[in-house]
Amino acid sequence: MLKELEKRLISSIILILITFLVVLEGKTFFYIFLFIAFLISSYEWLKMIKRDDIKILGILFLFFSFYSAFYFRNQNLEGFLLIILICVSTDIGGYVFGNLFKGPKLSKISPNKTQSGMIGSFLLSLISSSIFVLQYSNDIYIDQNLIQSDLKFVILILLISSVSQGGDLIISYFKRTSKIKNTGNIIPGHGGLLDRIDGMIFVFPFVYLVTLISVIMKI
Repeated sequence: MLKELEKRLISSIILILITFLVVLEGKTFFYIFLFIAFLISSYEWLKMIKRDDIKILGILFLFFSFYSAFYFRNQNLEGFLLIILICVSTDIGGYVFGNLFKGPKLSKISPNKTQSGMIGSFLLSLISSSIFVLQYSNDIYIDQNLIQSDLKFVILILLISSVSQGGDLIISYFKRTSKIKNTGNIIPGHGGLLDRIDGMIFVFPFVYLVTLISVIMKI
């Protein structure tokens, strides 16, 4: 478990650093990075899925997901980084707590997922996002109304973490039906790129739609 955890943590740290550097370096680098990630994810999806109709729907969804990430990064850089942090914390928290405390399984779709892991995902995402906001809220732009409302902030973090965990289960379902363990082997300790960003590809469309609805309804 320790060796696997070490691989997972190192891979996560490297991915976070690369993502943050690319995002902060400028839009051109980010666009190239996003385009390459879309191509790799699409390739892994097409390789995993056998049915043509599901393949097409998946590619369309991935396009919308990456467009949402593109849009949100341009609209709110700090919020974009916060979302990535929540998703990564959700993944690590679930893995660590699940392996340490084990307990009842969360779903038959993914036998490795446990209820303790789910709790760990929520806890670590809340802790890491709170530290991020407390550390940088005075230096960078984050919605002050959101920060000042502790309940709204907690609900938002829990929702994002829930969607991230749901995305993980959805991709696990497709892997299970395709009888494969990982979507690829590009990332040590994680497998394929889709294995690593399975939560994010669902979170960004979710945040995009919530933002759009909020603007339309002027919430």
